Amino acid sequence: MSVQKNIEQLLTDAFAPSYLSVENESNQHNVPAGSESHFKVVIATDQFLGKRSIQRHQAINGILMDIIQNQIHALALHTFTDQEWAEESTTPDSPLCLGGSKN
Repeated sequence: MSVQKNIEQLLTDAFAPSYLSVENESNQHNVPAGSESHFKVVIATDQFLGKRSIQRHQAINGILMDIIQNQIHALALHTFTDQEWAEESTTPDSPLCLGGSKN
């Protein structure tokens, strides 16, 4: 299974999101073609109700711990409740990478 598909499956299983986008942004960085090292996740779920941004990120990081530690270089997270996503529906671009994975 690709890293991207694995991230999608883990987040879907854990959060049952109303919206989920996992975008491989590796091609925007100094990595070999076909790499799966830089990802942007946009997720909306009511499991984030009452949680601050740091708590949402911690929840995702906990689910993706092995992938974060062993398979990817960068993970941009944009987390919303269903209501917030209905009002927002757009996400900012990921920040520029300050270093690239060469593997």
